[in-house]
Amino acid sequence: MDTREHAKEWERIKGQFDALGVQYFRSKMYVGDYQSLDNPRLVIDRKKDLQEICGNVCQQHERFKAELLRAKEQGIKLVILCEHGADIKSLEDVYFWSNPRKYQIRWKTVNGKRVKDVISDKAVDGNQLYKSLCTIRDRYSVDFVFCQKEETGQKIIEILGGQIDG
Repeated sequence: MDTREHAKEWERIKGQFDALGVQYFRSKMYVGDYQSLDNPRLVIDRKKDLQEICGNVCQQHERFKAELLRAKEQGIKLVILCEHGADIKSLEDVYFWSNPRKYQIRWKTVNGKRVKDVISDKAVDGNQLYKSLCTIRDRYSVDFVFCQKEETGQKIIEILGGQIDG
């Protein structure tokens, strides 16, 4: 597990690992957040939700692209594990995602009554994000896996092919 993983998130996942009887240690990783010593060429990069992936793809594009290139150049298979929740189970579901930042809601007065005024923002919508993620998948051989926060530890173990005690 990467030492740069957010402390609050690490505590949550550590609790899941402990409950599953998983042995682990923390170290600074070259790429991603989780890997098994049995297969160091398979790495998981955990994302808390689609909002974080949007930030990586749009605002932090160069940093994110550099990580994708590092993995590809070293022959590392990168799996991006997104903890978005029950409504996103596959890459195809991203297409229908409604980005909460896509629309700004402002209040205005019309004929003496207060009404919502929805103004389109420049934020990425599900269709745009889906296309970007498909390009990343195809160009960098990245897999996208989705789960809920309470199953992250289990999903990490499944992806890395580990055995769980008990």
